[in-house]
Amino acid sequence: MKKPTLVILAAGVGSRYGGLKQLDTFSEQGDTILDFSIYDAIQAGFGKVVFIIRKSIEDDFKSFFNQKLKGKIEVEYVFQELDKIPEKYKDNQREKPWGTGHALLMTKDIIKENFAVINADDFYGREAYVVMAEALNKIETTSNEFNMMGYVLKNTISDYGFVSRGECKVDENGFLIGLTERTQIEKVDGILKYKNELGEMVSISENTTVAMNFFGFTPKYFELSSALFEEFLEKNYKEPKAEFFIPSVVNHLIVNNLSTMEVLKSDAKWFGVTYKEDKAYVTSEIQKLKDNGTYPKNLW
Repeated sequence: MKKPTLVILAAGVGSRYGGLKQLDTFSEQGDTILDFSIYDAIQAGFGKVVFIIRKSIEDDFKSFFNQKLKGKIEVEYVFQELDKIPEKYKDNQREKPWGTGHALLMTKDIIKENFAVINADDFYGREAYVVMAEALNKIETTSNEFNMMGYVLKNTISDYGFVSRGECKVDENGFLIGLTERTQIEKVDGILKYKNELGEMVSISENTTVAMNFFGFTPKYFELSSALFEEFLEKNYKEPKAEFFIPSVVNHLIVNNLSTMEVLKSDAKWFGVTYKEDKAYVTSEIQKLKDNGTYPKNLW
């Protein structure tokens, strides 16, 4: 079976971070979080990396990654742009991207093998890539059996503001039975809460299993999600802020029995950057991993 591909969601604008966090560095050697993600993926047996970016940052990405990854892993780029939708839906005043679900669809013409998708600004840990690669290697490319890495909510919160997470409902066999995108989770007086559809802050257990956009799919996903994106556009193409999220696609597929999704577990530690203030902590954690030998001083 062909080696799995790693797809990286890197088209974000970093509005809460205040800049292009995909290319911000977190070590004395000038490593981005993406450097560690790709390094871990190569070690775990992934054969190709696909960056989903905006055309406006193409030169920055290529100058940063092409040379260092040459000969180590195959690299491709695709572009998420506002106008990459069917012609009949272009009559809108859109200014922001269509969401992660739309971004992932940009890769459908170049990915024919099983693949994992990750966020550019999340550090998922070596073991998570190993577990994901093993799972993807066991699944036929025509299968609708998918999987995801599950993380504990309390370990994925920023001290500096709200975050978005996919709240998971998992059955006794470790399979997902529901996934709800929570776009505003934060600590309020020491208690984790999220903002519901009515704008009310509702408490949520700190031990809730959440999705961090680390999913494992077969190419069958593109066929299923393309139809859902058309439905989404039919209803929302004139809504300037409506977004098509991967967790929303996953939830639809699960609750309608169109696919299954196993929730994979690992002891890998997650950390990431949503706000500029998160940087000091992430930099410190990365230095610890270099100091204890998990990573070499110079990755490449």
